[in-house]
Amino acid sequence: MEDDENTHQLSIYRAARTIKRRDNTLYNALRSIYDDSVFVAEIFQLWPDLPLLANLRCGLWYSRTFHATCYFKSTDGHNNNWSFNTSRLNLHVAQLAGQKGGCFIVDATRRGKRFPDSMSKTIPIWTCVLNRSIRNHRERMRQSSLVNDRVSSTCDELSGDSRQMPVDWDCSLHLPLWVSGTERASIEERLEEWTRQLDASGADISSLASCLKKPLRPLWISQKTVIWLNEVPDHESWDFTPIILVSASSPSGVVQHRTSSEFSWNYIPGAGDDEESWARGLTPTLFWNRACDIINAGPEVCNQMVADIVEKDRVARARRGQDAPQVTVKAPSLVPKSDHYLNDDTSQLAPDLANINRNSSDEDSVISWLGSTNLAVGTSQNAGVSKVDCILNCDKTSIPADPKAYLYLPMVTSKFDRFSLLNNLPSAMNFAKLNLSQGKTLLICCDNGEDISVCVCLAILTTLFDEEGTFDGGNFFSETIITKLEMRRRLITVCKYVVNARPSRGNLKQVFNFLTGGRAGSINMPA
Repeated sequence: MEDDENTHQLSIYRAARTIKRRDNTLYNALRSIYDDSVFVAEIFQLWPDLPLLANLRCGLWYSRTFHATCYFKSTDGHNNNWSFNTSRLNLHVAQLAGQKGGCFIVDATRRGKRFPDSMSKTIPIWTCVLNRSIRNHRERMRQSSLVNDRVSSTCDELSGDSRQMPVDWDCSLHLPLWVSGTERASIEERLEEWTRQLDASGADISSLASCLKKPLRPLWISQKTVIWLNEVPDHESWDFTPIILVSASSPSGVVQHRTSSEFSWNYIPGAGDDEESWARGLTPTLFWNRACDIINAGPEVCNQMVADIVEKDRVARARRGQDAPQVTVKAPSLVPKSDHYLNDDTSQLAPDLANINRNSSDEDSVISWLGSTNLAVGTSQNAGVSKVDCILNCDKTSIPADPKAYLYLPMVTSKFDRFSLLNNLPSAMNFAKLNLSQGKTLLICCDNGEDISVCVCLAILTTLFDEEGTFDGGNFFSETIITKLEMRRRLITVCKYVVNARPSRGNLKQVFNFLTGGRAGSINMPA
């Protein structure tokens, strides 16, 4: 009897899984994204002067074009796990909002909420801490100008900025109404500590203070928000700099059956999330290059069409000498096989873009220079066309380059090898020291220019440069005890220039172990 009950429960479980797989088809996901993108476009037209940003990675699917990207994690806003992460300051977002008078941030969620936690709490915490740090900075500048009898022109300018700051500069925490009072109180208890961490991190708050004339403040817009089109206010009339958070998906949280004039399909909230599980190698850029064709083709031929698009892009990459991995997808048994085969060889697909800062029409845009240090970070796919003297390639595959100005150190993330980065850093330091001492420019590249290359650049910057960012061959490093705070300061410097940087925790841990484990101190110039 007990076996029968277990068999019955297992059958129900299998049936539920079968229904879920049937509903979460590729066409349903892409059609849901396409419909939600219409809503995003409508909201953007309300304030077309404001830049549109995508919160990686889900938000990048919901518009054909974005002005920039950002990275606010929902986990930093989870209940009892609130955090202000100095490794993801997103200062470029605040600077862009200050220059343009505000900005949009687009994201979505599958969990049946109106907004993901990144919008409900992570970004509100971020705006509040930045506002407090700017207030502290301007107050210090004001006090300094009062004490100093001989005010320099720089101090005059800074004191002028402080006079421009309203007396009631808003530093309060603005959370949406659905966040409970208990949770709000717990977050408010941590704000001062987070502000002290930001002030001590070495972040460029001075530039931010001169750029922002009004305090940052989040606003929330979802598909359930009521907006009177004849009463849309001018964003310049507000007494704050708006960070308009647009949740693209419908907040129902359940699959909805919808019917168009030609096809029936199931709407999936937050379909752009977790793209590895459904996209079959398709990227936002490839999708929007052929969005109308894919949507109009219908569910019967969608899988084959996407497979053709991805394969054409892979072949185009291979011809350009770029990384072109084969995408292998197990055919789902629940989707009917199609007898339609597309034969469209006329379209030239653009290469995959992981974020808007990397545009194939301008190869130099993949390179992020770290001020005047002669260091740059970028992607290995475009390293060959970059105007640099030497290349340090950390990708899994090598690239054609001059052997005298090229070092290939294949590295993988800490998820696959906990010591890959650590074991290769000594060789990377020797190569960097040899070339930087000769005044050459050095590009550190990996497959995406966001993680491994950023960590290697951080190690080089900490080891071979002093506090002012001047190359000294390691003299400052040999006399300094590197702490986590010092490494965090250097990382913030890197992220200031490499705005798409997303170093993983495991890789940063390897860098810290390298800097404190004695290996960096044994760097010698190779013969």
